[in-house]
Amino acid sequence: MSVQAGIWNFDETLVEPRSLDRFSQLTAQYAPDGETKYFEKSLAMLFRPFHTTAESRLEVQPYVSRAGHVLTWDGRLDNRDEIAKLVDVGRYTRVPTDIAIAAASFDRWGTGCFAKLTGDWALTVWNPLERELILARDYIGVKRLFYYVQAKRLMWCSHLEPLALCGERFTLCDEYIAGYLAFHPDAHLTPYRQVRSVPPASFVRIRNGQTTACTYWTIGARPRTRHQSDSEYEEQFRHLLRQAIRRRLRTDSPVLAELSGGLDSSSLVCVADELIARGEAHVPELETFSYYDSNEPGEDDLFHFSKVEERRGRRGFHVDLKGQGDSLPLDDARFAAIPGFRCRAEIKTAMAAIMETNNHRVMLCGMGGDEMNGQSLDPRVQLADLLAQLRWRDFAHLLMAWSLCMRQPWIHVLLQTVGKLLPTSIQARVSSRGRLESWIQPSFARRQRMSARQLEAVDDGWFTRPAARDDAQTLATLARQLTHGAPSLLERRYPFLDQDLVEFLTTIPLEQLLRPGQRRSLMRRSLADVLPPAIASRKSKTSAGRCYPLALAKHWDRIESLIACPLVAHLGFVESDAMLKALQAMKAGQVPSSFLRLLKALSLELWLQNAVRHGVLSLEESGTPQMTQAGMVFEARASQISSAAASTALDS
Repeated sequence: MSVQAGIWNFDETLVEPRSLDRFSQLTAQYAPDGETKYFEKSLAMLFRPFHTTAESRLEVQPYVSRAGHVLTWDGRLDNRDEIAKLVDVGRYTRVPTDIAIAAASFDRWGTGCFAKLTGDWALTVWNPLERELILARDYIGVKRLFYYVQAKRLMWCSHLEPLALCGERFTLCDEYIAGYLAFHPDAHLTPYRQVRSVPPASFVRIRNGQTTACTYWTIGARPRTRHQSDSEYEEQFRHLLRQAIRRRLRTDSPVLAELSGGLDSSSLVCVADELIARGEAHVPELETFSYYDSNEPGEDDLFHFSKVEERRGRRGFHVDLKGQGDSLPLDDARFAAIPGFRCRAEIKTAMAAIMETNNHRVMLCGMGGDEMNGQSLDPRVQLADLLAQLRWRDFAHLLMAWSLCMRQPWIHVLLQTVGKLLPTSIQARVSSRGRLESWIQPSFARRQRMSARQLEAVDDGWFTRPAARDDAQTLATLARQLTHGAPSLLERRYPFLDQDLVEFLTTIPLEQLLRPGQRRSLMRRSLADVLPPAIASRKSKTSAGRCYPLALAKHWDRIESLIACPLVAHLGFVESDAMLKALQAMKAGQVPSSFLRLLKALSLELWLQNAVRHGVLSLEESGTPQMTQAGMVFEARASQISSAAASTALDS
């Protein structure tokens, strides 16, 4: 993705050019197509392009609009033709670029334009007359934008790393840590209390040293979609999915598509091939990237993605991971702005090799397919929604059907369904999903409401419809994942997160998505003629349960040294003895259902030590008693880590 960044000195002092140079150096690998800068006394803006469309190569950013606003834009505007006509941008430019259309939109509608812009985007607007800066992100936050407000200065950037390495020492955000250990941190947070992310579907306004955040889009604002027959829902789904994929095939670079052989990735590849064959999408080349692990019990991805390759008549890039215990990168000395192992190390290595010899800039990803098409939808939510609507007959019929399908007595299903009508704060106390891990520090968990976080809860009340609550939670979870993902050297595009498609899928009756014995009902019905039969009927998912115990066993000496005196325990996040026992059990092959949380705790320890080595973190003014008490231990541990690093450097 392109990089936008900037510095604004509130006290009107000049911005030093070398400050902006630091931002440029740290982000150059992600946006290698040059750089341009804009200076206006106390404000400076940087733009580093990453070109993926023919139009983007014509852009000059930072861009000055006809009204005098200065803008930088990282994104892809999907409804560009529609907006261009409304603002008549063709009157003063022959080939309208996305930034020119966005700028004309802001000139005309101000911040009201954000709700009209469909696509993946992040936008910065400087108003020199009002001395006001506006930072905005798309509806779900595919594009990122972070900012750091100080007493005399504001800094912002598409990447978190330049802000973390700006020379300041930050305090940990315990709310972020709680979200990270539970599932995903809230989308407005970063690990640093002083640095924030622009929330998805929102804009942040900075004026007179004051910062305000405003939401411009909310789920549930659109009317419900109602058709007369299944075939009408299927026709609209096919139209919107094709439109979503066609929008993301707008590129002048070869496209790489993830292909696991699952329903999501296979659908994207098969529909994309269909569009290209019809001449409805013009892309230089569409290739696939698939990986499998021949050492993983129950591995069947190879069989399934091969069926898609047979359908399209060409073989993609294949990688056999052959997991031998190298899945976790435990010795990465490079600074990372956020904690996390991300994907398996073998996958990163394989992708790096492919990118070295090919010119791919865009990757199609199936993220959001499970969530938006009903794979992860709880039948009890569907039943509770019927109860809330007082549809007694439909409820009774579906209750019996799901009772048979789930092989549970109907009274048990009924009681579980009634629980879905409760606010999530109460559900967290009684749900098994809200049960905390034995190694989580209890007082920290209570302060941060971790039980509710494990339900991925959003603020709600007694009268929120279960389906509306579930939609809000689903989109919030996806937004968190997008915000806190690792930076990528490819532009990742997510057709299942297309705004028009999402708004359709969240306004149709739940029985279109989920039927007893059939998840993803609408998707399977709509694409039955597009997918290979083996894919259309696939219900299995290959797990990666074996590779992580192998990795723990192979690197156990290193792991034991890591957690001998862990910072995560000194800071009051986990119980060290319980964490050690859980890791030992997992090393022995007892993989718990929540093993990802355990790996997150391990990655958090690695990240803390790394951040200490780079002088990024400080606990001196953290504000919480637990952290204040841990401050001396933390600094002592930092000294030990730094000394060890220096000793290693001398030895080598």
